[in-house]
Amino acid sequence: MRIGILTSGGDAPGLNAVIRGAVLKGDKEYGQQFVGFKAGWRGVVEEELVPLGRHEVKGISKQGGTILGTSRTNPFEGRGGVDRISEVLERNEIDSIIAIGGEGTLAAAKRLSDEGLPIVGVPKTIDNDISATDYTFGFDTAVQIATDAMDRLRTTGDSHQRCMIAEVMGRHVGWIALHSGMAAGAHAILIPEQKTSMEEILGWVTSANDRGRAPLIVVSEGFALDTMDDTHHERGLDAFGRPRLGGIGEHLAPMIEEATGIETRATTLGHIQRGGTPSSYDRVLATRLGMAVLDLARDKRWGQMVALRGTDIVDVPFEDALGKLKTVPQERYDEASLLFG
Repeated sequence: MRIGILTSGGDAPGLNAVIRGAVLKGDKEYGQQFVGFKAGWRGVVEEELVPLGRHEVKGISKQGGTILGTSRTNPFEGRGGVDRISEVLERNEIDSIIAIGGEGTLAAAKRLSDEGLPIVGVPKTIDNDISATDYTFGFDTAVQIATDAMDRLRTTGDSHQRCMIAEVMGRHVGWIALHSGMAAGAHAILIPEQKTSMEEILGWVTSANDRGRAPLIVVSEGFALDTMDDTHHERGLDAFGRPRLGGIGEHLAPMIEEATGIETRATTLGHIQRGGTPSSYDRVLATRLGMAVLDLARDKRWGQMVALRGTDIVDVPFEDALGKLKTVPQERYDEASLLFG
């Protein structure tokens, strides 16, 4: 069996570990051969392939990013489509595609699979918002990076008695903010799922300040005050027509400072959360997912993807990962809010 692997969408720590896990198991247990498509679906459509053997994946599980490159290419646009991709697979004698990506990548994989193409998948997003799996690789690393950043912000905030705001990723869900905020002891956690008033935020800030603490706030990029009709964005639209988020922290900082008199500074972590060395947890999870997805390809269970349930790797249909984001439950936010102020 000859298998093509692609990584598509935003990068995440652990992508290389998935690739390595798949190649090593496929080579050793099934005698499979592998090629990589460069830059996600674009490499499939443009027929840009690279060899993927044991030599190419040697030692890559500890590396961030993806050795194959990635893009947000829609495989149905331009020269793409089912006929074009079928032609590329046939000409290169590829029996299956392993698509590693988030909701957009998996949606494209499902559509192609429904049209009869041999595709299986591995879920990926640092936001941890795919409903079909308990955790996605990359999330643990992003949370640790955000936690480390807030630990550092706390020391400079304490030195100057400033209110410090850390803006983290999370367009629609607040998992990174929730976990990193609880870990760092934030005095307020602001997430997209919870419309919060400025009065509540000011209450938490002044409560912490009155106790002699330098207030620390973590906010998801997709958060909006209860008085806002939409998320805060100043950077135009991306290739999919979605607003480029970022800047809510800078938007809140002067409002807090004016209302409380406490000097307030905001820091946007941005793509720092995506980069660097994956945590040991993410390396292990990604490796297990990469190994498990080969069983789906071997058994020709097209239209399926691997997922984490508890500590077990299971397989689910693509549609289970689509259409509904895994948001922060109210009880999880209520639990965290006991620590605010």
